[in-house]
Parts: sequence; structure tokens; C-alpha cells
Amino acid sequence: MVIRSSILVVLFSALSILSFSVSASPVNVNKASSEEISSALSGIGPAKAMAISEHCKKITCSKPDDLLAVKGIGEKTLAKISADLRFKDKK
Repeated sequence: MVIRSSILVVLFSALSILSFSVSASPVNVNKASSEEISSALSGIGPAKAMAISEHCKKITCSKPDDLLAVKGIGEKTLAKISADLRFKDKK
């Protein structure tokens, strides 16, 4: 019984840590560095963040669909991150 309780505490702690580490925040992909993009968008690692950054610097993205041209960004990924995408700074 004690072992079972300990396992539950460990699992709960791990899930709590994961929920904080994968939280996303809005990011202006036209101005952000690849590191900022990677840390702000859930499920986007360094390689995809670099590709997004380079793409948006080339064409100045204005809508989420612009990111579909980035290798590794498909409809599912875009649906996951679109709420946190920004294309210009708030005034």
C-alpha cells in the first residue's frame, strides 16, 4: 500500500512538471528567434523552430497557413499551434 501511494505521488509529480514544461505562449514568428519559437510553441523543437524562423524572415508570414510551406509543419501541427501564433506585435 505504501509503495502504491509512492508510485502515485511520483506519477502526479511527473505529470505536473510536464504540464508546466509544455505550456505554450503566444509568439510573433516574424520577430522571434528560433529559441523563442521552440520554447513558446508546444511540440515544436529546435529544428522546426529554426525552419519557421527562417521561412518567416524570408516572406514575412501573415497568417497560420503561411507555415504550411515549412517542412515538417502539416495540418495537424498547425492546428495544435495556431492559437499561439502571432504575426505582428500588439499595439
